[in-house]
Amino acid sequence: MSSYFPLIFLIIILFVTQRNEKMIVKHIINKKRGANTQMYELAQSFIGKECIVYTFNSQLTGTIRQVNEGGILLEKSGEQEAVNFDFIVRIREYPRNKNGKKKSVVLD
Repeated sequence: MSSYFPLIFLIIILFVTQRNEKMIVKHIINKKRGANTQMYELAQSFIGKECIVYTFNSQLTGTIRQVNEGGILLEKSGEQEAVNFDFIVRIREYPRNKNGKKKSVVLD
């Protein structure tokens, strides 16, 4: 039985990886059908605010400087980064406590 464990583990990893790739492809196809314009309109309300931008496998923190129909431009510590709307899942303004200071821990 113990000789089958690595094989079973490998099959489980392959299944999870393929499922994640299918989800990403499905999400991109749905965005190409028109959801991109909605995200563009919503993202414009975050211009000039410090935000957390969630993608499929990471999260980026910075101030949104520019929004166009293809993506957003984030700035953090003087460096700029462009993020394509096809990979953005969620945009959230950086949470602050009651005194207006940034929270040190953000749990999502």
